[in-house]
Amino acid sequence: MNNGTTNVLIVGVGGQGVLLASEILTEVAKNMGLDAKKSEVHGMSQRGGIVTSHVRFGKKVSSPLIPAGEADAILAFELAEGLRWVGQLGKDGVMIVNTQEIIPVITTTGKFSYPENIQEKISQLAGSPIFIDAFEIATKLGNFRLVNTILLGVLSKSLALDEKKWLEVIERMAPKGTGELNRKAFLEGRKYE
Repeated sequence: MNNGTTNVLIVGVGGQGVLLASEILTEVAKNMGLDAKKSEVHGMSQRGGIVTSHVRFGKKVSSPLIPAGEADAILAFELAEGLRWVGQLGKDGVMIVNTQEIIPVITTTGKFSYPENIQEKISQLAGSPIFIDAFEIATKLGNFRLVNTILLGVLSKSLALDEKKWLEVIERMAPKGTGELNRKAFLEGRKYE
């Protein structure tokens, strides 16, 4: 935390639920009486392009953008995106990375290749990152779209936000008819070691 403000950077690719995850986190912080701001970049998000969201909360937040290298937590929905953004992690920050690989179409041209040994590289740069196969857990729960809620569950353990508030917001903001399933997914994430 920097000056009482918590900075969370959420990154992934279009269609993974990055924006919903940032909306949920922002809403949980607001429900706890905190000032919360978010900023999103979603270029080509509908086509599997990069999506990033800055979420900042605390007593008083002046800007929605996280200063370079000051993220208290990075929540990466995709492995290569975790590597791309690891440099934004603050000194004592926590890095949570979904091990799912989404290979961009551009690699088929041969001009670009998907990076190798990503977990090893992230570990060298981030200290003790948390790697989780949230896609596999979501699939076992019956819906691959639960990845974002599982990852929020893992993240919630390192943030000073009330579990009850998380569950209330998730059930309210989850797509219609999926509240209970999203609740279960969040709790699976909280159990992850």
